Amino acid sequence: MQDDGNEGAVRGLPRLLLRTEGGVLLVASALLYAGLGVSWVAFVVLLLVPDVAMLGYMRGSRLGAVTYNLAHTYAPPAALALIAALTGSNATYACALIWVAHIGMDRLLGYGLKYPTSFQHTHLGTIGRR
Repeated sequence: MQDDGNEGAVRGLPRLLLRTEGGVLLVASALLYAGLGVSWVAFVVLLLVPDVAMLGYMRGSRLGAVTYNLAHTYAPPAALALIAALTGSNATYACALIWVAHIGMDRLLGYGLKYPTSFQHTHLGTIGRR
Protein backbone atom coordinates (compact mmCIF):
# COMPACT_ATOMS: atom_id res chain seq x y z
CA MET A 1 0.00 0.00 0.00
CA GLN A 2 1.30 3.43 -0.93
CA ASP A 3 1.98 5.84 1.94
CA ASP A 4 0.24 9.11 1.13
CA GLY A 5 1.16 10.70 4.46
CA ASN A 6 -2.45 10.37 5.55
CA GLU A 7 -2.38 7.09 7.43
CA GLY A 8 -3.61 8.72 10.65
CA ALA A 9 -6.74 10.20 9.08
CA VAL A 10 -10.00 9.81 10.96
CA ARG A 11 -12.55 7.77 9.04
CA GLY A 12 -16.12 6.53 9.39
CA LEU A 13 -18.35 7.60 12.26
CA PRO A 14 -15.57 9.46 14.15
CA ARG A 15 -14.97 11.62 11.07
CA LEU A 16 -18.70 12.32 10.74
CA LEU A 17 -18.88 13.23 14.43
CA LEU A 18 -15.88 15.58 14.18
CA ARG A 19 -17.38 17.32 11.15
CA THR A 20 -20.77 17.57 12.88
CA GLU A 21 -19.06 18.95 15.98
CA GLY A 22 -17.49 21.63 13.78
CA GLY A 23 -20.89 22.57 12.40
CA VAL A 24 -22.36 22.77 15.89
CA LEU A 25 -19.53 25.04 17.05
CA LEU A 26 -19.95 27.23 13.96
CA VAL A 27 -23.66 27.71 14.64
CA ALA A 28 -23.23 28.10 18.41
CA SER A 29 -20.52 30.71 18.06
CA ALA A 30 -22.59 32.62 15.48
CA LEU A 31 -25.60 32.60 17.83
CA LEU A 32 -23.50 33.81 20.75
CA TYR A 33 -22.02 36.48 18.47
CA ALA A 34 -25.53 37.60 17.51
CA GLY A 35 -26.31 38.04 21.20
CA LEU A 36 -23.50 40.58 21.51
CA GLY A 37 -25.24 42.97 19.14
CA VAL A 38 -22.01 43.76 17.29
CA SER A 39 -21.32 44.20 13.58
CA TRP A 40 -21.99 41.29 11.23
CA VAL A 41 -19.73 43.02 8.71
CA ALA A 42 -16.87 42.49 11.18
CA PHE A 43 -17.86 38.83 11.50
CA VAL A 44 -17.69 38.29 7.74
CA VAL A 45 -14.47 40.29 7.31
CA LEU A 46 -12.66 38.58 10.21
CA LEU A 47 -13.93 35.06 9.56
CA LEU A 48 -11.01 34.15 7.31
CA VAL A 49 -8.27 35.87 9.34
CA PRO A 50 -7.03 32.58 10.90
CA ASP A 51 -6.11 31.41 7.41
CA VAL A 52 -3.29 33.97 7.40
CA ALA A 53 -1.46 31.21 9.29
CA MET A 54 -1.12 29.42 5.94
CA LEU A 55 1.65 31.86 5.12
CA GLY A 56 3.92 29.55 7.08
CA TYR A 57 3.76 27.22 4.08
CA MET A 58 5.88 29.74 2.18
CA ARG A 59 8.78 28.53 4.34
CA GLY A 60 7.97 24.84 3.92
CA SER A 61 5.33 22.29 4.81
CA ARG A 62 6.72 21.55 8.29
CA LEU A 63 6.56 25.20 9.44
CA GLY A 64 3.30 25.67 7.56
CA ALA A 65 1.69 22.78 9.43
CA VAL A 66 2.82 24.19 12.77
CA THR A 67 1.55 27.72 12.11
CA TYR A 68 -1.69 26.48 10.58
CA ASN A 69 -2.36 24.05 13.43
CA LEU A 70 -1.67 26.68 16.09
CA ALA A 71 -4.29 28.92 14.50
CA HIS A 72 -6.77 26.09 13.97
CA THR A 73 -7.09 24.54 17.41
CA TYR A 74 -9.65 25.66 19.96
CA ALA A 75 -7.16 26.47 22.76
CA PRO A 76 -6.11 29.95 21.50
CA PRO A 77 -9.68 31.28 21.00
CA ALA A 78 -10.67 29.72 24.34
CA ALA A 79 -7.81 31.64 26.00
CA LEU A 80 -8.98 34.78 24.21
CA ALA A 81 -12.53 34.20 25.51
CA LEU A 82 -11.12 33.82 29.03
CA ILE A 83 -9.29 37.13 28.66
CA ALA A 84 -12.56 38.67 27.44
CA ALA A 85 -14.39 37.32 30.48
CA LEU A 86 -11.73 38.67 32.85
CA THR A 87 -11.62 42.11 31.21
CA GLY A 88 -15.28 42.42 30.25
CA SER A 89 -14.33 43.21 26.66
CA ASN A 90 -17.12 42.50 24.16
CA ALA A 91 -14.74 43.15 21.25
CA THR A 92 -12.31 40.51 22.53
CA TYR A 93 -15.15 38.05 23.11
CA ALA A 94 -16.45 38.75 19.58
CA CYS A 95 -13.01 37.97 18.14
CA ALA A 96 -12.86 34.71 20.10
CA LEU A 97 -16.29 33.70 18.78
CA ILE A 98 -15.32 34.53 15.19
CA TRP A 99 -12.17 32.41 15.62
CA VAL A 100 -14.20 29.47 16.94
CA ALA A 101 -16.65 29.92 14.07
CA HIS A 102 -13.78 29.75 11.60
CA ILE A 103 -12.39 26.55 13.07
CA GLY A 104 -15.87 25.02 13.20
CA MET A 105 -16.47 25.98 9.57
CA ASP A 106 -13.18 24.39 8.54
CA ARG A 107 -13.95 21.17 10.41
CA LEU A 108 -17.45 21.04 8.93
CA LEU A 109 -15.95 21.34 5.45
CA GLY A 110 -13.39 18.62 6.16
CA TYR A 111 -10.33 20.81 6.66
CA GLY A 112 -8.50 19.24 9.55
CA LEU A 113 -5.24 19.80 11.33
CA LYS A 114 -2.28 19.44 9.01
CA TYR A 115 0.45 16.84 8.91
CA PRO A 116 3.93 18.15 8.04
CA THR A 117 4.03 16.09 4.85
CA SER A 118 1.68 18.32 2.85
CA PHE A 119 -1.10 20.91 3.21
CA GLN A 120 -3.50 18.33 1.76
CA HIS A 121 -2.79 15.73 4.49
CA THR A 122 -5.08 16.38 7.45
CA HIS A 123 -6.35 14.45 10.44
CA LEU A 124 -9.75 14.33 8.72
CA GLY A 125 -8.38 12.91 5.47
CA THR A 126 -6.81 14.13 2.27
CA ILE A 127 -8.25 17.35 0.87
CA GLY A 128 -8.17 18.49 -2.73
CA ARG A 129 -7.38 16.44 -5.79
CA ARG A 130 -5.68 13.12 -5.31
